Amino acid sequence: MTRLFGIIYALVGPTVAGVLIVVALTMNMYDMKTMIYAAVIGFVAALPVAWIVAGKINEA
Repeated sequence: MTRLFGIIYALVGPTVAGVLIVVALTMNMYDMKTMIYAAVIGFVAALPVAWIVAGKINEA
């Protein structure tokens, strides 16, 4: 399951981080600190998402 988790995280991590960066840009927060925070929060938030999805795929 670890390999599957890694593959899914490689797809989900940048996606969630990108969504949060777009949200920050939409709210007119153009400073670099906000962009970095949004990316880090996105990558951290993607960890449990990837774990749950990998678990669901592994069950099937």
